[in-house]
Amino acid sequence: MVKPSRSYICKTCGTSQPKWSGQCLACGDWNSLVEEKISAQAPKGLGSRKGIKMDFFSLQGEENHPPRRASNNVEFDRVTGGGLVSGSATLVGGDPGIGKSTLLMQIAAALSTETTCAYISGEESIDQLRLRAARLNLTKAPVKLAAVTSVRDVAATLEGKNSPKVVIIDSIQCMYMDSIESAPGTVSQVRTSAQELIRLAKYSGFSLILVGHVTKEGTIAGPRVLEHMVDTVLYFEGDTSNQFRILRSVKNRFGAANEIGVFEMKETGLHGVPNPSNLFLSDYRNEVSGASVFAGIEGTRPMLVEIQTLIASSSQATPRRAVIGWDASRLAMIIAVLETRCDITLSVSEIYLNVAGGLKIAEPAADLAVAAALISSVTKQPLPPGTVFFGEVGLAGEVRSVPQVDARINEAGKLGFTQAVIPRATSSKLKTRYEKVKKHPINSDGPLTLIEIKHLSELVTKLAVNCVHDENKK
Repeated sequence: MVKPSRSYICKTCGTSQPKWSGQCLACGDWNSLVEEKISAQAPKGLGSRKGIKMDFFSLQGEENHPPRRASNNVEFDRVTGGGLVSGSATLVGGDPGIGKSTLLMQIAAALSTETTCAYISGEESIDQLRLRAARLNLTKAPVKLAAVTSVRDVAATLEGKNSPKVVIIDSIQCMYMDSIESAPGTVSQVRTSAQELIRLAKYSGFSLILVGHVTKEGTIAGPRVLEHMVDTVLYFEGDTSNQFRILRSVKNRFGAANEIGVFEMKETGLHGVPNPSNLFLSDYRNEVSGASVFAGIEGTRPMLVEIQTLIASSSQATPRRAVIGWDASRLAMIIAVLETRCDITLSVSEIYLNVAGGLKIAEPAADLAVAAALISSVTKQPLPPGTVFFGEVGLAGEVRSVPQVDARINEAGKLGFTQAVIPRATSSKLKTRYEKVKKHPINSDGPLTLIEIKHLSELVTKLAVNCVHDENKK
């Protein structure tokens, strides 16, 4: 019998190394190598055994595609692209206590009314699952429960035509293959278990949902290749101390990527928020300096969020920069542009930036809203009421155009905003869109006024003029 040997496998790329080192030689990640037992047998290649010839098919197939399995949860169906696809694998990740199991229990209960649904837990007992269902008022839902950790037992139960149409595994880190000697949760176990479950889902045609724990860096625990194996990757965002949760689609082969769903945690579970803009602007106050409203796009959904900034004096040699919900390096760029191109001194002060509501913004269109909030903090004067901002700022101080201008403006008009500071139209197509917005009223009070600027210095001048007018009124 061949004795197993020890090897060190990278959690990021899955590469095996004979010795431990601080950095993976393949992908370059630090502290990603974990020790595992492997078989000492050398790969034998294909050998003399022949395989089965493949059948090739044309691009044109059946016109009637199998329907998606909609859960009637608007926010969840939005993120998945309209519902779960037969034979697909979905990975749901998030911090502990964020609400992954709660949401999936609700989804399982909703789907079980129309199709067979199984909830397999490797972390909780049947009684614990029933307690959660009782708290969510879902005890009457015909969901099949099981508490198993062996992938072999799961495969023996689910394989065949009579398998459930939706299967939830909570979590993939608890599953193990008895053919592998390493402990559950290791790179080899997670990768092999997920591969077998995904193969089973493709073969039997059921929709598979895998729950994945995250590391302290916010990534799925286990090999990075796990995200490449599945069809859809969903991440839960938000603070456990806050009642709001954001489900973001990082990868989706059957829908739009970067789509988000907004939920509110209540005693009866997670409930979708139909109008997130009202939620994120519920505590917005126009009379406070350093606050601006950004008209952004999350996936296919326009969304208005409040950006808050605070500038304070610093006694340290290196002033502090604290950023929540935005890219810290992009904030440093906006500060440098304001200092160099607009003669606004910010380098000697401490700067704090927060995106209200726990939302994380990734698009560069928020540059103009951040710059407006910083200018408001410097002048200690609030921005004009009823104004939204969006636009990308370049290193020369120029304000560049952003996509989906009409959707951003329409969302602002629906919420009662009266004017929008936007990039100046440079193309004829964009000018035509602007003219359509100016001609057609958006809200009951009339059309939304568009203030076009080409350079960041124009924004500084306009805000300074408004401040002077406000002082004269006082």
